[in-house]
Amino acid sequence: MSDPAMRCEVSFTLNGLAEVLSTDARRTLVDALREDFALTGSHVGCEHGVCGACTVRVDGSIVRGCLMLAVQADGCRVETIEGLSDSGEIADLQAAFRTRNALQCGFCTPAMLLTAAELLASPHRPDRAEIRAHISGNYCRCTGYHAIVDAIEATLAARAGAAA
Repeated sequence: MSDPAMRCEVSFTLNGLAEVLSTDARRTLVDALREDFALTGSHVGCEHGVCGACTVRVDGSIVRGCLMLAVQADGCRVETIEGLSDSGEIADLQAAFRTRNALQCGFCTPAMLLTAAELLASPHRPDRAEIRAHISGNYCRCTGYHAIVDAIEATLAARAGAAA
């Protein structure tokens, strides 16, 4: 049972919508997103910030939702895989993941997509080694990463071709 004295009101923008949340002071952001907003794309894995399954975007940067408290999101812009997907921001990346079989069980996929989206937003065009290094904080037990790197590389190439 939670102590009413330990409850906090948090105001933030979630996937483009203003939200207010009353939550326990020690509750993680990923738990609040999953339980209070039914945004279950960000997964709870190791709960130590190691596996990357809980990745969300806060004020434009990816963070581990299991290491960030919900109260720390006060005044922030929080984006989840659902928001990026619904906005169409990562439609081409999602298509590349499908085409290249870069998703298998799907547990790591939301975090991989968020991490890749951060890399794709960079003006620098990374090579395969840089792609691997950037996604290295996200564990995948199914694909061996090769297909994921292929999908990100294909999306980079397609976006570069569209920009030319």
